[in-house]
Amino acid sequence: MSKKADPSRNSNNRVVATNRKARHNYSILETFEAGIALMGTEVKSLRDGQASLADAFATVDDGEVWLRNLHIPEYHHGSWTNHAPRRNRKLLLHRRQIDMLMGKIRDGNLTLVPLSLYFSEGKVKVELALARGKQAHDKRQDLARRDAQREVTRELGRRVKGMP
Repeated sequence: MSKKADPSRNSNNRVVATNRKARHNYSILETFEAGIALMGTEVKSLRDGQASLADAFATVDDGEVWLRNLHIPEYHHGSWTNHAPRRNRKLLLHRRQIDMLMGKIRDGNLTLVPLSLYFSEGKVKVELALARGKQAHDKRQDLARRDAQREVTRELGRRVKGMP
């Protein structure tokens, strides 16, 4: 008799943390999904839904990609084997992807920014973006464009409902 996966216990793409300021501060050019090398207590802490991507960024050092400043708090049921909350964590990518990222980062003023941290089929993944920093005037233009789009949507909603 085979066991079927219980849909209520399915952890496909359960988001743990998002970096909401990343899309405001950076122009996203390309995104990647990467695995993370974690300790057991880090995964348990993530299953509790605790993490912060606020100051996190990724670097390419000696042909390896590292996630820095990701805050995963210590597991509250952990013992002396608990992890350091802000340690550097290795990202798992294919060699071709790492080489491509190294070339793009070296050529232009681009950076690697984590957008979200989530579980995919029981494994912790990070959505990594190749991004370029925005200037202050670019941020203002984006805000103005978003406000204009919101007004258009609101007006269309009023017309559909028959409101003046």
